[in-house]
Amino acid sequence: HIVFYANEVVSKAWSRDMLRQALKSGYHLSIQAVEKSNNFDSTLPTLQADYANEVFRSSYNLGFIDAVEPLKELELERRLVRKITTFIMELGSGFSFIGNQHTLSCNGKEYRVDLLFFHRRLRSMIAIELKIGEFKPEYVGKMNFYLSLLDKMEKAPDENPSIGIILCAEKDHLEVELALQDINKPISVAEYQYLLPKNKLQELVAHEMKK
Repeated sequence: HIVFYANEVVSKAWSRDMLRQALKSGYHLSIQAVEKSNNFDSTLPTLQADYANEVFRSSYNLGFIDAVEPLKELELERRLVRKITTFIMELGSGFSFIGNQHTLSCNGKEYRVDLLFFHRRLRSMIAIELKIGEFKPEYVGKMNFYLSLLDKMEKAPDENPSIGIILCAEKDHLEVELALQDINKPISVAEYQYLLPKNKLQELVAHEMKK
């Protein structure tokens, strides 16, 4: 995989730390995954959909938060915010962090997006919702609503539609596909892992560094 990582370093201007994080997370495994749980092709213009499919992955390694037991959603969010630079490295290049628990108001009611980013090349706001358990179809409706609010109230005229990422501990691809099929906002459902044993992580890094 030396050629793959060399190309990524050149094309995306990775720093040494970004390359190290990519090796730790097994970046090539997720970026090359054929199956992606999103509706980008039906909700975005072709060129933007193609690039979004390159930017967003089907799984993310959050092992850098140093968790040794399952976390509640708020604690998971807090740890990601504390290590936001590392989290952005895991997400990939082009992301700028706007804030956590970002408030959206509508008819006197307030709604909060767990994590909000802006992606420079996509020219889109990226809303991320964290879920500690398995994916549930109702998560899509909630995210669709948040994206509608972002596009109506905060999106600049020269920006592209906001994109939603639902991060779950696990997902069923068919269930995700059915939940997304009639949704008109661009949404992706990805899995995360953060309880990777240290010996397994060291084994993966050593294996990749030898290639």
